[in-house]
Formats: sequence, C-alpha cells, structure tokens
Amino acid sequence: MSLAPIALTCGEPAGIGLELAEKAYAALGTSVPFFLIADPTHLTQQQPYVEIAHPSEAIAALENGLPVLPHKFPAPNTAGKADPANARAVVEVIERAVGLVQSGEASAVCTNPINKKALKDGAGFEFPGHTEFLAHLGGVERVVMMLASEQLRVVPTTIHIALKDVPKQLTAELLQDTIRITAEGLRADFGISNPRIAVAGLNPHAGEGGAMGTEEQDMISGVLRALQQENGSFKLNGPLPADTMFHARARAGYDAAVCMYHDQALIPIKTLDFDRGVNVTLGLPFVRTSPDHGTAFDIAGRGIAEPTSLIEALKLAHHMASRRAAARTETTG
Repeated sequence: MSLAPIALTCGEPAGIGLELAEKAYAALGTSVPFFLIADPTHLTQQQPYVEIAHPSEAIAALENGLPVLPHKFPAPNTAGKADPANARAVVEVIERAVGLVQSGEASAVCTNPINKKALKDGAGFEFPGHTEFLAHLGGVERVVMMLASEQLRVVPTTIHIALKDVPKQLTAELLQDTIRITAEGLRADFGISNPRIAVAGLNPHAGEGGAMGTEEQDMISGVLRALQQENGSFKLNGPLPADTMFHARARAGYDAAVCMYHDQALIPIKTLDFDRGVNVTLGLPFVRTSPDHGTAFDIAGRGIAEPTSLIEALKLAHHMASRRAAARTETTG
C-alpha cells in the first residue's frame, strides 16, 4: 500500500512559509509526496501549482505542480505584515491538517511557522505555540520537542521559560517523562532499537560535585539511576558537563542529547547545522515536523528565504511516516 501524502500547512501567510513551500516543491519534485493547505490567492506563483479537491489527488498532481488543497482566507495577503483577519483561518488549517492525518488521508503533518501574537490578537489563540496546540489536538498531555539533523539530535527538557525559572520547572517527573518519550521516539521514528541518550547537567561542570550547584546530586542522578534500573532497552549517560558534550568524538557516543533548558540544546545544533535542523514533536499519535525557524517577516516577499530546513522537515516526515506504516504492517501481520 502506498503512503498517503504529507499535509503541509501554510502557517502565517505573511511570513516566508508559502515561498518556502514553492521552493521545496521545486527541489523535491515527486520524491516526497506532499500537498499544501493554503489560499491559492496568497501564493507567490513562482512555481506552477495544481488545486486538488482531496489529498488522494496530490501524488498525481505533483507531476504538474505544487498540489494545493484550497482553504479560503478572508483577507488578502501582504508579505511581512500579518493581518488579524486571517488568524482564525491559520488555526483552521492546522486543525484541518491534523484531521486529515488522524483519518489516514495524510501520512504526517509538516507545519510552516506561525506568529503567535497575530493568532492571539486575531483569534484569541490561548496556546503558547504550535507544539502545545498539536498536543491538544492529539489528545496527549505531554510531548517532547526534538531538534534533529544528520549531525545531532537534541531535546530540551524545559523550553520557552526564563532561565531563572528553569530550576523550579525542572522536576524529576518532567525529566523522567522527557527521557522516556525521547527513547520511544528514537525507537519508533528513527529505527534505533536500543537508544543511547546523553543527559546534560544543569550547572557548569555538571555541578562539580556540588561546588557549582546541587541539582545533579539532588535530582538528576537519581532519575537516571531509577530509569536505567527499570528499563534496560535504552542506555543513559550523565549528568554530563554540557560544555564537553557536543564535539565530534562525544557526539559519536550517543543518539540524542537530553538537555535541561532551551539554549543548552539549541545553541549546539544551530551552530553545527543551522540550515538543516528540523523540529520534531515526539509523543504525538501522529508524525509532526517543522522547519526550525520563524516567520521571518523581515525578508518575506523578497524571494531570498532559505528552504533547506523545510525540505529536510518534509523528508524527515516522510521517513518517520514510512517507519510507522511499516511497523503497523508488521504488527498486523
């Protein structure tokens, strides 16, 4: 059975997402089956496009242009300037994409960037971001954000909070759940049967025996010991000093690094592979990837946006969806 195409959302139409979708089609052609959910009048039309009535038409349409499943927006689009009138439609496109993957009409969701302020102002959007909204639509309480590239996979345990709040938010339960979800994602979506996970400390030098902080002794080490004792299907190493975790020799020793806060995880991957990093949400009942950048209003409409991250996000979504489909086939016999 052939894999259903990927549903690519338009994201904030005033950003670079639509331009990137057209560039991704130009680069990928028919090699990765996907379709865009968008208002066709918002497209830059730098590439040919084909309006489709159903996702099942996408694969054939790719021979002639970018397949677009039309979704009407109430206002025209001005590059670089979000219109609050379009906010509700941006949310509807995300909901529509998730509905299609839940029904099996799409194999995965790939999301173009949104602007949270525009959604809050125009649609009363109450979620901190894409990830939390997708968890709500998927009916799960906790998900994990992974940034992945060929060189490195990183997972921040705490994400979009002030650095001063990290020690308060960093609980044993949160760290346990993050590691478990990461291990399962590496198995299910990346085909790593016995994942090796490196875990960073919170403090410089991983606390240096308590001289620079005690979170490693008081909580992190105990969590790692307990998890390793209860589950031998993944290997944990840590807590490790974050400043020595990301050179080439160190990276060869693990499949993913679990970090304690946002920048501890994202600085290394963005330094090593800025353009190819992909945002992956682990723990959802469906595959979701996204390019690792924002709406970039400052360059929207100028034709200079770099599409590599979206291209990699579509390729990874296809790979992950293929793995899940193969696992379902093996399970059903």
